[in-house]
Amino acid sequence: MAGTVFERYELKFFITPAEYTALMEVMQEHMVPDAYPASQIYSLYYDTDSCQLIRTSLLKPSYKEKMRIRSYQPVERDEPVFVELKKKYRDVVYKRRVMMPVALAMHDIEEGTLSDCSQIGKEIRYFIQYYASIHPSMFIGYDRLAFVGRQDENLRITFDQNMVWRTCDLSLNRSEHDHLILDDDRILMEVKSSGAMPLWLVAFLSERKIYRTSFSKYGTAYLKEGGTY
Repeated sequence: MAGTVFERYELKFFITPAEYTALMEVMQEHMVPDAYPASQIYSLYYDTDSCQLIRTSLLKPSYKEKMRIRSYQPVERDEPVFVELKKKYRDVVYKRRVMMPVALAMHDIEEGTLSDCSQIGKEIRYFIQYYASIHPSMFIGYDRLAFVGRQDENLRITFDQNMVWRTCDLSLNRSEHDHLILDDDRILMEVKSSGAMPLWLVAFLSERKIYRTSFSKYGTAYLKEGGTY
């Protein structure tokens, strides 16, 4: 089983298709496609019966955390997925994840444990046991395009479209029960880096008056489902 740790800033912006096209032209000089440039993201978010994690997140505290199982393709019983623990303090995101077969991951979480014995696995297991009886709460899926900096491999820009959610038939696959998260054609851009945004990107955003936003796919879908704070 493999473990991965990320620590970085993550800033979000909504852009229009026209702004996306213009940005693509600017990015040609500074960015290249990621090793996996186009992917479909499939995530199962876990929460308590009272939706404690997402309700806390929507209050925008300085510190918040969530857990999900994520795949980059539809999965069957024995295929690998990532079990991810994501924590955010102010603008800095700390993400820990381990890879496990999907059936084992879902079984372990249901039983309140995690078979992975690495340090990351222990952290995730503590989280599972602290929030007793967490269970799959929502499926989130979307299409992603990803780019990495030509000169700075720690700079990553992603574009998410066709974001959907559902609270039934919870698996890591698309379903006829999926609902669109956004009611328009906006694209969610995320800038992920270990430091400040590059000047060329700051100039582009400033010129077009594109401002940072606070947006949660899970939180937005939870409110659309009728959830409350």
